[in-house]
Amino acid sequence: MDASKRLKRLVREWAAVAHDRELSKALAELYAQFDRWQRGEITAWDLNDLIHRFHDGASREIWKTYATNRLEPAVALAVATGILRREEAPPELVQHLAGLIEFYEAERSVS
Repeated sequence: MDASKRLKRLVREWAAVAHDRELSKALAELYAQFDRWQRGEITAWDLNDLIHRFHDGASREIWKTYATNRLEPAVALAVATGILRREEAPPELVQHLAGLIEFYEAERSVS
């Protein structure tokens, strides 16, 4: 397999990992609301509203990040924000995305 095909495959694979992690984190936050509902802290209507907001908010934003043919920025942002740890990703992928990772890290340090 040539280098460019291998890099494209790595980008897709690690985008899937990042997507799963982001979605899992967001779902864990939503799951906590189910516990509040079961304890009687919020009503079924409140929970339903939270589910609706999750679907239209966090879930949709995560989906939009990864529903693209250009996954390099998404993977680089995932590294810059710690969703993916730099040391766990293949070095050639990190090297391929180095410029984008640095851009997102600099952008985060400004805000």
